[in-house]
Amino acid sequence: MPSSLLLSAHFLLPSKDRISPFFGQSPLRNPGSSSAGTLSPRQWKWKCSSSAQEQPPKQQQQQKKPPRRSPTNKSEPNADPVGFLSKKGISDRAFAQFLRERHKAYKDRKFELFSRFIDLKEASAGYEILGMHRHREHRVDYMEWAPGARYCALLGDFNDWSPTENSAREGHLGLDDFGYWFIILEDKLRDGEEPEEYYFQEYNYVDDYDKGDNGINVEELLKRINDEYWEPGEIWPLKSRLEMVAKLYEQMFGPNGPESEEELGEIPDAETRYKQWKETQKNDSANNLPNYEVIDDGRKFDMCSVISDPVTQEEFRAKKPPLAYWIEMRKGRKAWLKKYMPAISHGSRYRVYFNTPDGALERVPAWATYVLPDADGKKSYAVYWEPPPEDIYKWKNKRPKVPKSLRIYECHVGISGSEPKISSFKEFTSKVLPHVKNAGYNAIQLIGVIEHKDYSSVGYKVTNFFAVSSRFGTPEDFKCLVDEAHGLGILVFLDIVHSYASADELVGLALFDGSNDCFFHTGKRGHHKYWGTRMFKYGDVDVLHFLLSNLKWWVTEYQVDGFQFHSLSSMMYTHNGFATFTGEMEEYCNQYVDKDALIYLILANEMLHDLHPNIITIAEDATFYPGLCESTTQGGLGFDYWVNFSASEMWLWLLENVPDRDWSMNKIVSVLVSNQQSSHNMLLYAENHNQSISGGRSFAEILFNRPSEELIGSDDIVFRGSSLHKMIKLITFTISGCAYLNFMGNEFGHPYKVEFPMASNNYSFNFANRRWDLLTEKGVHSDLFNFDTDMMRLDENEQILSRSLSKVHHVNDSSMVISYMRGPLLFIFNFHPEISYETYRIGVEEAGEYQIIFNTDEISYGGRGELKSNQYLRRTSTKRSDGCRNSLEVALPSRSAQVYKLVRILRL
Repeated sequence: MPSSLLLSAHFLLPSKDRISPFFGQSPLRNPGSSSAGTLSPRQWKWKCSSSAQEQPPKQQQQQKKPPRRSPTNKSEPNADPVGFLSKKGISDRAFAQFLRERHKAYKDRKFELFSRFIDLKEASAGYEILGMHRHREHRVDYMEWAPGARYCALLGDFNDWSPTENSAREGHLGLDDFGYWFIILEDKLRDGEEPEEYYFQEYNYVDDYDKGDNGINVEELLKRINDEYWEPGEIWPLKSRLEMVAKLYEQMFGPNGPESEEELGEIPDAETRYKQWKETQKNDSANNLPNYEVIDDGRKFDMCSVISDPVTQEEFRAKKPPLAYWIEMRKGRKAWLKKYMPAISHGSRYRVYFNTPDGALERVPAWATYVLPDADGKKSYAVYWEPPPEDIYKWKNKRPKVPKSLRIYECHVGISGSEPKISSFKEFTSKVLPHVKNAGYNAIQLIGVIEHKDYSSVGYKVTNFFAVSSRFGTPEDFKCLVDEAHGLGILVFLDIVHSYASADELVGLALFDGSNDCFFHTGKRGHHKYWGTRMFKYGDVDVLHFLLSNLKWWVTEYQVDGFQFHSLSSMMYTHNGFATFTGEMEEYCNQYVDKDALIYLILANEMLHDLHPNIITIAEDATFYPGLCESTTQGGLGFDYWVNFSASEMWLWLLENVPDRDWSMNKIVSVLVSNQQSSHNMLLYAENHNQSISGGRSFAEILFNRPSEELIGSDDIVFRGSSLHKMIKLITFTISGCAYLNFMGNEFGHPYKVEFPMASNNYSFNFANRRWDLLTEKGVHSDLFNFDTDMMRLDENEQILSRSLSKVHHVNDSSMVISYMRGPLLFIFNFHPEISYETYRIGVEEAGEYQIIFNTDEISYGGRGELKSNQYLRRTSTKRSDGCRNSLEVALPSRSAQVYKLVRILRL
């Protein structure tokens, strides 16, 4: 009988004859194994592979090999742990040795990880079985990692918050060797209902209709299968498949079997035994097996030359699985609700209960996908999120293609509204996303989206890593936000915080199971030196399982397009990055470097890029660790972009400490192009949220030089501030790097700082919002927005960020003029606060006509419009300048910048 038919026969067995996938032999199998007995909670399909411990030795060895690399990466045997050093011109022997040792530790860690979870795909899929998920067999399964607990239970609305009622019955609670607890909550039959007799009489909970439920009796359906589908003699009892084996075993090893070699006699050859067996099958009318013949032509491996009976083969190919009959036995959600009462319903609150050596604990589950605060705000509880089909968000738009250059709009949902309150996902979707699109950005980077108890932490003290912040809305609201952004062609990045976690014990992961060594390091190393947060134990396989799964969760469940890994220096060094860095290579490989954290980042990038090739990862590291964006097979960490903090720090220092007439052009250029070799992976920004949050001031507030409550200053102050604001952004945007970031509101010079409600300001929301109304008024803010929008459009049209490195050929501290070429574009900046130049000579290599395509002094940008239309087109002369073969004479108003494009080439 074909295997598909055999499978269907098993599904039709009465439920009492089947073995529970969990409680046949042991309470719980390896949680990393796909055979753990639960379904993919979102996709209702069986996982059939076995755990590594249950496989033959040869298969175990195959599973412990690294996964197949993506075509863009070299295979593991060709990996060179110091490959990028020669590319970067680094010849430090100690650092090279450190990379070799790190690569060896990485291979050992990977071997350890794969011995538990088979491959990176499995190691990052913990959310499929951990947490709370509905099972197809009328139950809800819950799994949690708590190796320090002695007893585990669930309590919540569904059992009147009792740690014993309907949460840990005998046979419904398990603990494996790795510290994973497993609990089954069975759905309850309603009064008068009977349990199903057959396995395939299932209820499709996610259907909003009764598929195939036309009232056919099960016995009638089985009879119809016999009459319409099975051929005579084709149904063979499952136990008869072992009948022949049992008879042979009885014959050879039974009480009447041979007891000596003499009694055993000579064993005939295979061909003789086959002919004897075939003779016994002729008179067996119940046997309907296919006929096969082995043709012996005297060559080796004749068993490979099998010719099947053509009639049997054709019948087998024509046979289709009896899905139509199985569907008749499936019922939808309506029938399910009529027959069963859910063990825990959608929206129910719950927590996990642990009995530990130090006493009883209640915790918010680590894998909870939705968390709400208590009425008093001190405690929180998880919410079982299983909305009915009509409320489940249905995705409408595909992910946009990854652009050649990234123009990122950094936002915080809570402060995105104009009112003094916490804004929601819905408000952000309807009001801010269209603004981002109109402003010309092609990606948003969201900070503070992941659940955090302390709102004033801006979202960086994360408590629940798999949950969107409930203060902004529901999971479905966030899916709508991402989907609408994709519909507008905007990528969605998350500012992910895996470098530390909240130290809150009632809501977060700290002391989660009563021990101090569950997710975090013990002792001083487990605490951030200055921020009061906890530090992950990156060398633990189960912590890696948690963090890798968290990354994949946001990509698969919410379809985000990438991550910025926040504050890598906090995790890569045991001093949390609070040390003086001089740039010496010894600082990147000494005893303060956390090798386990670096290995986690390598694994994270490998997993994300192998499973999701279009994902974007950005490294936020203030120490500029070598190899951030180099391939992991060449000794790098595998990021796509790295954030250059230097530009923003330089501008802030100049604005606050140096009069603009004393600015050094050479200093500005040296900082902006100091990392030209890595500029193809560099993300630059003039200012992000750091400059204006909690005690800082935005550039606009500094430049306009006015108290926060005032919106209008003198015309001279406004003009100066507006001019420098535009020039700072334009040179930062165009001189180097291939990605640019702007914080929400800075595109129109938001005049206020950002200050979240906290005790020091009496929990005021006055500065926890954005003044969008300033854009509706004609003035400096609308002018700055027009400039920023056209600057984004300039990149869209000319592909500035995706072009090769800029060539700076004119830097003059006396005249305060900077000029450089990037592709066919010539950029000229006059930072002098007073002097305008009627004719200023700038060297160019290519002879021809150059036309202004962008001018910061345009009246629509708040400028004075000193350049007339007849000054927009300039032709080169053969006079050499700045080491170039040709030159231009241009007019340069003070505090202005122009972008020229070569529109006509002159050939001599």
